[in-house]
Amino acid sequence: MQAIHDGQCGACGHFGEDHKSDVLVTILSTKKADETFLETCGLPKNAAIHLKVSPISGCDGFVPAASA
Repeated sequence: MQAIHDGQCGACGHFGEDHKSDVLVTILSTKKADETFLETCGLPKNAAIHLKVSPISGCDGFVPAASA
């Protein structure tokens, strides 16, 4: 398990935004995630390429996720 910080995908509102699940809620509430877990990135400019990212990834499109 890796710690998740603001600026990383696991804390981003785009991380798995089309696939709400208990796993995503757990990541947001504990701020910890398995670095091998992959989820889609819903950032509009990445939608066409169906980008999958890990919770510890990051980019300039970060927006804070709503509270879990």
